[in-house]
This record gives sequence, structure tokens and C-alpha cells, in this order.
Amino acid sequence: MINALNSALRRLPAWPLYIFAVFPVIWLFYQGSIGALGVDPVKAIEHQMGRWGLQLLIVGLLISPLRQYAGLNLLKFRRAIGVITFFYIAVHLLVWLVLDVQIVNQVIADIAKRPYITIGMGAFVLMVPLVLTSNNTSVRRLGRNWARLHKLVYPIAVLGGIHYVMLVKGWQIQPMIYLVIIICLILLRGRKLKL
Repeated sequence: MINALNSALRRLPAWPLYIFAVFPVIWLFYQGSIGALGVDPVKAIEHQMGRWGLQLLIVGLLISPLRQYAGLNLLKFRRAIGVITFFYIAVHLLVWLVLDVQIVNQVIADIAKRPYITIGMGAFVLMVPLVLTSNNTSVRRLGRNWARLHKLVYPIAVLGGIHYVMLVKGWQIQPMIYLVIIICLILLRGRKLKL
């Protein structure tokens, strides 16, 4: 069964994921424009984009354990998932910058004074070199250093989980579940995380 599934997955291209990833974003903004997201559609879009980004980070972290423990090989889709994750997080950030806060001095003050925003910005900054090197040319040029660089996904995921826990204020269960899942997936990698 797994072999047949892996064989079918090998025949599927990864590029349609980039196209499909745009549709939920368009739908979310459309919902906001027609008043279907409540009294504060900007916050609703901002938070949903952040959740989707964190969920995709978790999906990316799941790929290696699924291969190792279940024999399911989704490696060919990992790069696309990583780029789409960055796209969703970038939209999350842009909604906060452009539609929510809108004032440059306030943005800088919030980054400096609010720990959950500082942590979120730290995770985003760490994502930038990953997305810039998510291409075949970078893989060839960086060689073994490419794999080392892309291990940044682990602190990025932890920072993203902490950002979500701190954002919701109080001990809500959903953000805690996300963080626990992230930590468990990283622990599954064990010794392979050594640089």
C-alpha cells in the first residue's frame, strides 16, 4: 500500500502546490471585504494567516518522520511547502504592518517592547535565508552547508510556536498543542540535528 502510494506521489509534480496556495489567501481577503470575518476583519486575516503558516511549518516538520516511521515519502514536496510557509507568514506580517499598525514608529516600538512580536520577527528574519536558498542553484553552490543552513527551520518552528502561545494571552489549549507538537517533532529528529 505505502509503495503504491509513494509510486503515485513520485508521478505528481510539486509546482501545483504554489498555485493552490494562493486561493485560500484570496478567499480570506474576499471574506474580509464582504464583512464575513466579524467586526475586525484585519485581525481575523492576520491571525488566520499566522495559523496557516504555523500549520505548514508543522507539515514540513512531519515529512521526515513520516518517511522514517511510516515509509511515506513526501520529500519532493518539502521545498514547496517551505516556500508556501514563508509566503503565508510574509502575508501575516504584511497585514500587521500595512493594514493593522500602519505607522512605522509604532511598528518599531511594538517590535522592541512586545516580546511576542520580537519573537515573531526573529522567526521571520531566520526564514529569509531559507527561502532565498530554496532553489537548485543554492543547493549546488552551498553543498553540505545548505543542509546545515536549513536546520534553522527547527528554531524557527519553536519561535513560531512560542509567538502563538504568547499572542493569545493566557493558557489557551490550541497554541499549547501546536508548541507541543513542534517540540515532539523536533525531538523525533534527535541526533540528526547536530551541526
